[in-house]
Amino acid sequence: MIENVIIMGAAGRDFHNFNVYFRDNKRYNVIAFTATQIPDIEGRLYPAELSGSMYPEGIPIYSDSKLVELIEEHKIDLVAFSYSDVPHTEVMHKASQVTAAGADFSIIGAPYTMLESSRKVISVCAVRTGCGKSQTSRQVIKILQKMGKKVVSVRHPMPYGDLTKQIVQRFSKYEDFETHNCTIEEREEYEPVVDMGAVIYAGVDYEKILREAEQEADVVVWDGGNNDTSFYRPDINIVVFDPHRPGHEVSYHPGETNMIMADIAIINKVDSAKETDIETVRQNIKAANPKAEILLADSELIIEDEALIKGKRVLVVEDGPTLTHGEMAYGAGVIAAQRFGAASLVDPRPYLVGTLMETFETYPEIGTLLPAMGYSPQQVKDLEETINKCDCDLVLAATPIDLLKLVKIDKPTLRIRYEYKDNSEPTLETLIRNRLGE
Repeated sequence: MIENVIIMGAAGRDFHNFNVYFRDNKRYNVIAFTATQIPDIEGRLYPAELSGSMYPEGIPIYSDSKLVELIEEHKIDLVAFSYSDVPHTEVMHKASQVTAAGADFSIIGAPYTMLESSRKVISVCAVRTGCGKSQTSRQVIKILQKMGKKVVSVRHPMPYGDLTKQIVQRFSKYEDFETHNCTIEEREEYEPVVDMGAVIYAGVDYEKILREAEQEADVVVWDGGNNDTSFYRPDINIVVFDPHRPGHEVSYHPGETNMIMADIAIINKVDSAKETDIETVRQNIKAANPKAEILLADSELIIEDEALIKGKRVLVVEDGPTLTHGEMAYGAGVIAAQRFGAASLVDPRPYLVGTLMETFETYPEIGTLLPAMGYSPQQVKDLEETINKCDCDLVLAATPIDLLKLVKIDKPTLRIRYEYKDNSEPTLETLIRNRLGE
């Protein structure tokens, strides 16, 4: 008997699960995807070019709010939960809605969806959004480059535009960002890697991406997104933890899964966290995965002239996803403001424009910070206008990219960067060398 299926997602794990499990599986008939977390990704179609011979017209993508209605209308047998960075309680709330509507609820096993590579794979995942995956991934690339390896990074998907144009994306120069019409969120991940002289891939079909990456790499680095599990089977599985959110490693999906599977567990940001919170995270790791090697790391601030901050009323612009579904109360910008004597943080809420007003309605806990939202050209414009309307002395741009390359800011702006730094022995380099047998 063929089962009717809905795949719940957020333009990432859902597409991957379809590609590797459902696409050519005659046991299932995928009726729809549902979409959440990311604005304006519903109302599209998973195209025929990607959906295979069983779906010649593609597969529609609906808002997550229509889930129960779709189950009842299409007599759905199975709902596959396929997105990340979600509290365990919310996962079960969704399961309750699904089962009450008459369908089964499923989470596909993480190892089952991992593609095999002919190259060595090092994955960098996390237990929450905003733990420091990207800076850790860049550190891994540096280590491998130092070892004389040809390295290619593959980033967790962010296909928010035309999916037929995003099947396989390769970035090695700034012009590639324009070619692929990258959002701020995409550039935050790709730009720092390109600045290192490395290549980074992304897209929708991760089998095709892997095969292309293998042609130019000795080692593939999986650069995870949210707290999702790796799409590729790793030879070394690195998982990053955030002691500013102690306990989240045991209360979010699939972050806890990552913790259990970790070979190397990195407790990041120890230079700005409480010792008691660091110890809480350490004990949770030991209880769940006693075989993991635990490292400590700093998220080191890099600022051209920190003296400019003292006594200023500052508007802090932080990484968008970290503040929204990552639920982080602050990031590197706030730490810099506090550490270097800012007079106050300027509240952006009286100055919000357009889509940013919707962002704060959805995530009211953001407070006196401005997330660098840029999922669309309109949102980038709204971000620029909001910043320029704010009554402040200085803008602290604490996103992973140079924000001034994308928006015109009419007031003094200071970029706040942050990089991985070992805070314990043995170092990350030592562990990687040991595990690669070098």
